[in-house]
Amino acid sequence: MVKYFLGHSVLRSSWDQVFAAFWQRYPNPYRKAWPGGSKWKLHKAVNKEQASESPLHSDICSKHVLTEDIVHREVTPDQKLLSRRLLTKTNRMPRWAERLFPANVAHSVYILEDSIVDPQNQTMTTFTWNINHARLMVVEERCVYCVNSDNSGWTEICREAWVSSSLFGVSRAVQEFGLARFKSNVTKTMKGFEYILAKLQGEAPSKTLVETAKEAKEKAKETALAATEKAKDLANKAATKQQQQQQQFV
Repeated sequence: MVKYFLGHSVLRSSWDQVFAAFWQRYPNPYRKAWPGGSKWKLHKAVNKEQASESPLHSDICSKHVLTEDIVHREVTPDQKLLSRRLLTKTNRMPRWAERLFPANVAHSVYILEDSIVDPQNQTMTTFTWNINHARLMVVEERCVYCVNSDNSGWTEICREAWVSSSLFGVSRAVQEFGLARFKSNVTKTMKGFEYILAKLQGEAPSKTLVETAKEAKEKAKETALAATEKAKDLANKAATKQQQQQQQFV
């Protein structure tokens, strides 16, 4: 069973402004970028079975940061911009899930992002999915950025996501946790977008942003805590059921 998410958001900025801000989202108070990002270290880490051996890992985990690399980019004959980026971010497992994996398992998540920009029709479509920890959980996201139908000066975002897990016995708990974390990350993403847009337009009072960041952080923390408790309960039930089944064969 796959958990599905569908959401619509509106940014009170034109499509051109949102398109420009999309490539400048990091750093922001909600999503920080690693200032010393090294491409060769990042690609070296991706090729390792245990990414925690990479020198990049300690910097990422200590700063909760995100890096980005452009892997491919081209303009098609019909004037569409195609891009593929490789991103990395920290993604610590909840305590109830850590006991299922070795202590040295990598905490970094590597993500591929494909995007198609159609400037003539003013649409941008992005596809993202994680390329490691796939056995634990796969999160696939599709976003479409287009001009808002009610206000041509605004941009509408249609966001879809699919969360799946192949872990026997605890897949439901993992999917519940993954969906809750995804929802909290969407809140941070939109706040970060608004911050960058305001900054590009010469706005964004620092005091208001700090207060907003604190509120978003508290809300995300509450959401994650509730999801963790629910997932922990589901995991305990699954473990109990598994033990009972094993006892029946003894």
